[in-house]
Amino acid sequence: MSFEESGWEPRTRVGRLVKEGVITTIDEIFARNMPILEPEIVDYLLPDLKHEVIDVKIVQKMTDAGRVTKFRATVVVGNEDGYVGIGKGKARQLRQAIEKAIVNAKLNIIPVRRGCGSWECTCGTAHSVPYTVRGKSGSVEVVLKPAPLGTGLVIGDAAKVVLRLAGIRDVWSSTKGETRTTYNFARATYNALRNTYYFVTPVDWLKATTL
Repeated sequence: MSFEESGWEPRTRVGRLVKEGVITTIDEIFARNMPILEPEIVDYLLPDLKHEVIDVKIVQKMTDAGRVTKFRATVVVGNEDGYVGIGKGKARQLRQAIEKAIVNAKLNIIPVRRGCGSWECTCGTAHSVPYTVRGKSGSVEVVLKPAPLGTGLVIGDAAKVVLRLAGIRDVWSSTKGETRTTYNFARATYNALRNTYYFVTPVDWLKATTL
């Protein structure tokens, strides 16, 4: 779908740069440390984005008009090739809650550095994490460790979705805390993947010299 067909009118500077063709890849946005405040930016720069609902709960609160019941959905988005996001949405109808969660996940999308950090493998392909990383959310703490090719995702189901949509195929892990809380478990995994960009590797030095 083109910009004209969608009828999208950007409301932010980054959106206008994307629509004008000045920014053509999402990597440029992260390289310039620009905020993504419109989900349409992600739609156009990552057209192959997938999403998966990992948790749906019914929440209630008391108001002057009585008890209000809503659905709360947690959704993970990713292109299975180095980008992933997680978001929550709340609404009276389940469909609207999922749509809100998808929008929130797109606004929280991050790049994920992948590699082959396992000394048992050294295959050189980007199938695991490049080094050990940690992530925390609430009481849950997740540690992701590089694993050799063919190991698979040795972690709980909610975290598997986050890793798979990020493009990670093999990983060892250890967890602490109340991992039955789906959102915190998925969010801790997401935070661990975000930490893959907190360190600069020699490969990044080479990329910096070519810019």
